[in-house]
Amino acid sequence: MTDEARTGHGAHDAAGRTPSDFTDGGHGAPESRHADSSGPEFSRPEFLPAGEGAPSQAEQPGDDGWSQLGAPPGRGRWGGPQGQPELLRHDDGEVSAGEGVQGQGHAPESWGDPSGRLRYDTAVFAAHPAPPPPPTQAFGMGPGWAPPPGSPGLPGSFGGPAPAAIQRGPRTATLVVLAVVIALLASLLGSVGTYLLTKPTGSGRDPSYSLGNAPTGSNARPPDSVAGVASKVLPSVVSLAVEGGASSNTGSGFLIKGGYVVTNNHVVAGADPSGRIQIQFNNRKSTSAVVVGRDPESDLAVVKPAETFGAPEITLGNSDNVVVGDPVIAIGSPLGLTGTVTSGIVSSLNRPVQAGEENNSETTWLSAVQTDAAINPGNSGGPLVNGNGEVIGVNSAIATLGRSVGGQSGSIGLGFAIPVNHARRVAQELITTGKAKKSRIGVAIDPTYQGVGVRIATEARQGSQPIEPNGPAAQAGLKPGDVILEVDGVVLQDGNELIALVRNRAPGEKLSVKYQRGGQENTATVTVGTAPDQPSPEPS
Repeated sequence: MTDEARTGHGAHDAAGRTPSDFTDGGHGAPESRHADSSGPEFSRPEFLPAGEGAPSQAEQPGDDGWSQLGAPPGRGRWGGPQGQPELLRHDDGEVSAGEGVQGQGHAPESWGDPSGRLRYDTAVFAAHPAPPPPPTQAFGMGPGWAPPPGSPGLPGSFGGPAPAAIQRGPRTATLVVLAVVIALLASLLGSVGTYLLTKPTGSGRDPSYSLGNAPTGSNARPPDSVAGVASKVLPSVVSLAVEGGASSNTGSGFLIKGGYVVTNNHVVAGADPSGRIQIQFNNRKSTSAVVVGRDPESDLAVVKPAETFGAPEITLGNSDNVVVGDPVIAIGSPLGLTGTVTSGIVSSLNRPVQAGEENNSETTWLSAVQTDAAINPGNSGGPLVNGNGEVIGVNSAIATLGRSVGGQSGSIGLGFAIPVNHARRVAQELITTGKAKKSRIGVAIDPTYQGVGVRIATEARQGSQPIEPNGPAAQAGLKPGDVILEVDGVVLQDGNELIALVRNRAPGEKLSVKYQRGGQENTATVTVGTAPDQPSPEPS
């Protein structure tokens, strides 16, 4: 074969020859003839297309010196049909099976010698798993060795499966990482699933949602409960709206026998004599009213509504029977909120309270019932009732943080009511005579005294004697300079307390007085008298 006939593409061997040197025109058909006297020349069977180059019957053993050798399972000779044998030939013309190293390929320089002969003195096509690789870029597959396209490859090389002896499973670290990833994915998917199952709908609506029916029951309450007492008293409580000149005021009151309404003097003072009073009852019916009489000193007044609309009169109790800790209920119209009910207890008795402005002719001194039931502006004149629904006091004043009494701040739990026994007497006198009597014992108080009790003045002041001649105190044997320690068992702390106690007593009532004179304690009985029509310059 000429050099031109052996020109081809691919890698060169050590002699500078290409794979086409062993083919017929580059087609890969085998040549079974000798090229020259130097020895036979053979084409390499691995470069034959599939199905080509299979030995004919003439090439079986005994024909032209070929020998048939066993091939690996599933493989024929390289590129041949499955089950075809692979043949080896020495350059001496003798056929042998697999001389040399099994399973090892040779470098290209072992394919032939410089004379052009292809030597098979080393077995390269024995039945082993790794045949010699093809020349570089035999089929344009890029750098390196590669099997023919579509070839399944031999075991352990060029795409074939590795021999069982060298196949390895995943490492332990890989398995651990894989397990962690799976666990994290499972947790994430579980969380997402839980959220999707439990998340609220966008609108929050549930057509099947139901809170069920309200429990059955009765609104009837025991008569002695707060609710029971309130239901009894509320129909007798009224709300007053007063207009007089440029001023207006609101307050509360309660209906007594004869269709009269008792309230505070400071509630209706603006309407006397030409103002206007409008009364609203618990059933929300309203009518006008007129002032019957008022007493600034006791902060009490009586008005007469034009119509009562069948409202019941309230029951008056006995304030002398009240003790500290008794439950009480205040009812009125605080801040214009009619029919408001608050509850508490009696927190103190005989509390001296000055209601109104000092140095005013209408200054009020109260020996009040103190309560922690919430009382606010608008409660004035309303009833303070006990657990039986009986009036024990008339709400009149509150203590505030800004002022001691009578301010307009909200309740701080210190409210004061006029004892009902005093209110009973004053209301009766106002209805019968239009004015109330003022209780006195006929003494002047020494304002400079700083010791225990209350000392009677020692000298005349502003034209008044320390002891009114032939007055209640003088008749009981008291003298100027005596120190009054107790009145009816109440230990006195200052002169205001003495004034409040005397004014809350009706004329003719007797008082047990303990006093000190010259370091000696004595007792006397004083009968409460009546002050003259003109106010005295000094409270007594």
